[in-house]
Amino acid sequence: MTLETIDLAQAAPSVSAEAVAIGAHARRSFQPLPRPDLSWTPAVEAATAHLYARVSKVIPPVEWPFHAPYVKAINDLKKVRNAVILAHNYQTPEIYNCVADYVGDSLQLAKMAAASEADVIVQGGVHFMAETSKVLNPAKTVLIPDSQAGCSLAESITAADIRALRAQYPGVPIVAYVNTSAEVKAEVDICCTSSNAVKVVESLGVERVIMAPDRYLAENVAAQTSVKIIAWHGACEVHERFTAEEIQTYRAHHPGLTVIAHPECPREVVEVSDFSGSTAAMIDYVRTKKPARVLLVTECSMSDNVAAETTGTQFVRPCNFCPHMKRITLPRILDSLLEMREEVVIDPALATRARRSVQRMIDLG
Repeated sequence: MTLETIDLAQAAPSVSAEAVAIGAHARRSFQPLPRPDLSWTPAVEAATAHLYARVSKVIPPVEWPFHAPYVKAINDLKKVRNAVILAHNYQTPEIYNCVADYVGDSLQLAKMAAASEADVIVQGGVHFMAETSKVLNPAKTVLIPDSQAGCSLAESITAADIRALRAQYPGVPIVAYVNTSAEVKAEVDICCTSSNAVKVVESLGVERVIMAPDRYLAENVAAQTSVKIIAWHGACEVHERFTAEEIQTYRAHHPGLTVIAHPECPREVVEVSDFSGSTAAMIDYVRTKKPARVLLVTECSMSDNVAAETTGTQFVRPCNFCPHMKRITLPRILDSLLEMREEVVIDPALATRARRSVQRMIDLG
């Protein structure tokens, strides 16, 4: 493993002036719609009963009368707007299981949306995901229910930082994690996901590669390749809090526990786990291996979403909460569809450059 960690002047905690304009409240030809009745009625109960059956293991019956009117109203509005809702694996169960049309990791969602005939995409996730959806779906209206749904990892690096890296390491290719802004994607050579990062790095055919912004993903990639990895010093505030000692404590209290870690976790956490992979790979592992008792070392809601569809597996839930993901709620999704807010707007020239780096990754297969 060869890893060099760098940290140029501390990255700004917010997207720079070149960033995508999110929250422009552009409505195009769409008009606001009247607010529906959100009462809990026998009709609403009957219309949503099949959806509650999906989440009854993770949402108590006392909570469903609050969620159900929103679920019905949102599903009705999707037909009116010709809209689809994309829900990341970290969204809460009532969103993920009851109003989402597509679920998965950020890149899966954007690619699914591109194949859809919908006019409107509502992003159940954070801002960089909405940007990626817009980059890959330039002709569609992309909405994010809360434009303040940020990401500590995406905000740890800017386009200016990428340009500084090029000056410091001339000729060295730069790989950006998809968990980055559109302006960063526009400056790099190729993107990667947590599942294909090793393949992307090795596809470049060089001895050294810069990986940004997640230093832990870079460490975990460096352990699997002979390519020297130069890593930016960013991290996900959810995954960096897990420790190897915490995992060992769970093992001591839960004999036979299978531990599945996301590669955004520190290297020592991955080393004491039984499997490491992207959120999609983690879910697939549980579905196919069917472990009797499992710990998913990632954001809180993912365990709930996998548990909702799984039988025979007990989930131990170490809960590191993502406050940014939780800004997306049923009420905010409803408002987004009613008022067509907040639209993701990306300068076409910037979007074209960002699309290039994403498409290069996709073309690898």
